[in-house]
Amino acid sequence: MTRRWPDLTTLELLVGIDDHGSLSAASRLAHIAQPNASRAVKALERQLGMPLIDRRSTGATLTPQGTVIVHWARRVLANSKQLLDVAEGMRTERSAELTVCASMTVAEHLIPAWLGVFRSLHPGVTVHLQVYNSTRVLEAVEVGMCDLGFVESPTVPKSLPSVTVARDSLVVVVHPDHPWARRRKPLTVAELAATPLLVREPGSGTRTTLDLALHEYERGAPLLELGSSAAIRTSVLGGVGPAVLSTLAVEDQVKQGELRVVAVEGLELDRSLRAVWRPPRQLEGPAGDLMKVVRASGSRKS
Repeated sequence: MTRRWPDLTTLELLVGIDDHGSLSAASRLAHIAQPNASRAVKALERQLGMPLIDRRSTGATLTPQGTVIVHWARRVLANSKQLLDVAEGMRTERSAELTVCASMTVAEHLIPAWLGVFRSLHPGVTVHLQVYNSTRVLEAVEVGMCDLGFVESPTVPKSLPSVTVARDSLVVVVHPDHPWARRRKPLTVAELAATPLLVREPGSGTRTTLDLALHEYERGAPLLELGSSAAIRTSVLGGVGPAVLSTLAVEDQVKQGELRVVAVEGLELDRSLRAVWRPPRQLEGPAGDLMKVVRASGSRKS
């Protein structure tokens, strides 16, 4: 004979009958309509093969067998409550930590302000920030290594919910002494593609965006491959060569005249920076709270 677990709500009803002397009172306390409560008790009686309550016009009382079952029902319900309390404690403990993965550009130029506001609003949450290129951020989100990711890659896997949190553009930048800084005409896309550039490593959002934009052209070999926009910016400032970088990464240096932006005819490198996470689509807990900060920051700038 295959045993089935008794329904916990029905066990609560039996305990309520024992405590309050009637099925109607027990059903009210359990927030169950009395006809449904009566059917549930009858189903348990059939399952156990014995009568559990005496039904009378004045109310319901437990049979001797029912009294024994209620004794064990109280233990089952107490242990079940303990299970839920432990699970709640684990959920609360886990929710007090937030692991964020961010691509280089987002981590260097946007995350610090977002996390500053978040910490002021939620001082009890411990935040762990991990910085990778966009490809690795997507991989980390997919396998559950982080609660929330920020990427700058042109595409995001359809399996991951995402939302645009900011926008930027890639621009060609050179040292003021570079020949391109004195050009009167814009570069052509073919000229840019054929020129050895300082570039990010494969897998970065900046590199992927550039490669997609130039995929139809003959490409020059990279002048250098570096692991961060900051390293590339320093190299351009040192006169090593030209690069294509986010406007976020070079804004200050361009304003101060330390770098020059070179126009490229017919090349648009606008892009969206996105937040990504694992399903479900609706974010909750600290990750959801951080997204509220990010969205509020974007609305203030718009």
